[in-house]
Amino acid sequence: MRYLSFIAVFFLSISLFAQEAPSNQIFWKTLQLHCGKAYEGEIMTPSENDPFIGKRLVMHVVGCGEDFIHIPFFVGDDKSRTWVLTMQDGLIKLKHDHRHEDGSEDEITQYGGIASNTGMASIQYFPADQETADLIPYAANNVWWITVDDVSFTYNLRRIGSDRYFSVKFDMTKEVDSPGPAWGWEN
Repeated sequence: MRYLSFIAVFFLSISLFAQEAPSNQIFWKTLQLHCGKAYEGEIMTPSENDPFIGKRLVMHVVGCGEDFIHIPFFVGDDKSRTWVLTMQDGLIKLKHDHRHEDGSEDEITQYGGIASNTGMASIQYFPADQETADLIPYAANNVWWITVDDVSFTYNLRRIGSDRYFSVKFDMTKEVDSPGPAWGWEN
């Protein structure tokens, strides 16, 4: 009888363990809950020469598929930036899609990185990949990270070995109207 109880407990614990999702899947699902919603943000690292100061900052989680999430980041009337997250080989990849007003790609676009592990349910880190190092040599030491929870989303950048640090935080408790589609993403 004890043997059967042990086997039952063993299989129950395996079943419960199998149901627990990897932390990056929890992060992904949390972000997908906001699909179709837009939120206003503020710079958390203001500096005198920051071109984002004094402008309305809005993120809009617009495209949510099984393996992609698109998040335009609007700075005032500038609709040139979209954060593109994709699930690749069980890890999350972050790329920055930059477009001109006519929809054509900017000369500097598609830079970013892939998470080196599954991270945590509320935070994912993206060290610069080789494509970024080739495209923007001074950004080879960049590390981006995104946090998400019930009340906020933050996008952060740190250039390791320099003073460069950028952080913007969005209040996910208050939806706002979207400024419309990002440049080049009208369809």
